[in-house]
Amino acid sequence: MIKIKIKHYLGVACMLTAFSACTPTLTNKTANTSTPASYSDSQDSTNVASVNWQEYFADPYLSALIDTALKNNQELNITLQEIDIAKNEVKEKKGEYLPFVDVRAGAGVDKVSQYTRDGSVEENLEIDGRGFPEPLGDFMIGAYATWEVDIWHKLRNAKKAAYTRYLSTVDGRNFMVTNLIAEIANSYYELLALDNQLRIVEQNIEIQNNAFKIVKLQKEAAKVTELAVRRFEAQVLSTRSLQFTIRQQIVETENRINFLLGRFPQPIERNSDSFISLVPDSIQSGLPAQLLANRPDIRQAELELEAAKIDVQVAKARFYPSLGLSAGLGLNAFDATYLVKAPESILYSLAGDIAGPLINRNAIKATYYNANAKQIQAVYNYERTILNAYIEVVNQLSNINNLSSSFDLKEQQVQALTQSINISNDLFRSARADYMEVLLTQRDALESRFELIETKMQQMNAMVNIYRALGGGWN
Repeated sequence: MIKIKIKHYLGVACMLTAFSACTPTLTNKTANTSTPASYSDSQDSTNVASVNWQEYFADPYLSALIDTALKNNQELNITLQEIDIAKNEVKEKKGEYLPFVDVRAGAGVDKVSQYTRDGSVEENLEIDGRGFPEPLGDFMIGAYATWEVDIWHKLRNAKKAAYTRYLSTVDGRNFMVTNLIAEIANSYYELLALDNQLRIVEQNIEIQNNAFKIVKLQKEAAKVTELAVRRFEAQVLSTRSLQFTIRQQIVETENRINFLLGRFPQPIERNSDSFISLVPDSIQSGLPAQLLANRPDIRQAELELEAAKIDVQVAKARFYPSLGLSAGLGLNAFDATYLVKAPESILYSLAGDIAGPLINRNAIKATYYNANAKQIQAVYNYERTILNAYIEVVNQLSNINNLSSSFDLKEQQVQALTQSINISNDLFRSARADYMEVLLTQRDALESRFELIETKMQQMNAMVNIYRALGGGWN
C-alpha cells in the first residue's frame, strides 16, 4: 500500500511539474509608493482631511446644498448602482466554485421496429405477466450535480478579484463624493462673488450717473464739449450692459448647482453680504504618506492593482489540469406507476474527469500575457495617482499663500482707486482735470474691485480644493 501511494503521488508530482514547466515566464514590476517626507519641512501629522465636511463648511446654506446633493445627485446614484452590480458579480463568482445541482423531470415515448434486434427482443419479453408495452414510455425525475474541484484556487481567486474590484467601486464612489462636494462649494462661492460684483456694478452705475449729470451741466455752461457728454454716456451704457451679463452668469451658476442637486431650476438660498470679509481657515496638510490612506482615488488604484495581480494567478491556473465531478440520483421507468417502486426504479451515476491543456495553448497564453500587461498598467496607474495627488496638494498650498499676499495688495489698490474717484471728480469740477482722467479713474476703480472679488473667490476655491486634494469630504 505504501509503495502504491508513493507511486501515485510521484505521478501527480511529475504531471504538475510538466505543466508548471510549460508556464510562460513574465516580467514583473513592483509599485513604488514612496513619497517625500513632508510638504514644507513640517512633521506635523495633523490633517484637515480628517475633518467632517459639515464642520469644514460652516455656511449653513452651503451645508444644506451639499446634503441635498449627496441624496439626489443622479451621477452619484448611478455609481451606487455600479457598486451593487460589482457586489452581485462577487456572488456570481462565489457560486462558480460551489456544486451546481439541477432538478430534472421528463417524459417520452418510443417505438422500435419489430424487424430489428431491439424490436424482436421486446416482442418476447414479459413484465409482471404482461407483454412488453408498445409504444415504450420513458418517465424520469431526478437531481443532477456537477462540480469543478477548485484545486488551484482558480475559481476562488476569481471571486477574490471580483470582491477586490467591488471594494474599488466603493472607493470610486467616495472619490466622486469628494469631487461633488468640492464642485458644489466652488460653484457656491462663485455665486457669492457674482452677487458682490453685481452690487459693485450697481453702485458704479450710480456714481457714473452722477458724473454724467455734472458733465451735462458743464456742457450747458460751455465748460466742456459734446464729446465729453457722449463719452460719459457711453461709459454709463457699458456698465449697465455689464450688469445684465453678470445677471446671466448668476442664473447659469444657480442652475449648475441645481443640476448637481438633481432638481429643476430654482433660486439658491445664500448670504453674500459678508463674502468679501470671509477669511480662509488655516490649513493643516499633515504628511504626504497620509495621502495613501485619505485619498479615495489612490486607494481605488491600489485595489485595482491588487485585483490585477489576482487576475494573473487566475490566468496562470488555466495552464493546470482541472478536476470535474458529476453525479445524478433519480427515478426512471417506462410506466409512471413504476416510479414509486424502489429500488427497481432508482438510477444513479457518479463520474469524475481530469483534463488539462496540452497542444495549441495560444489562447491561454494570450490571456496570461494580457493579465500581466494589465497588472503592469495598474502599477503605473497607481504610481501616477500618487504623484498626481502629491502635486495637487503642493500646488494648492502654494496657491493659498500667493493668493493671501495678492489679496492684501489688491485691497490696498482698491482703497487707493476709490479715493482717486472723489479726487478726480473734485478736480474735474474745478477744471483742473479733464473728463478722460475721470473716466479712466472710474474704469480702473471698477476693474480693481472686480479683481478683488475675483481674488477672494479664488481664495475660497483654494480652501475647497486643498480639502479635496488632501482627501477630505468622503468620510
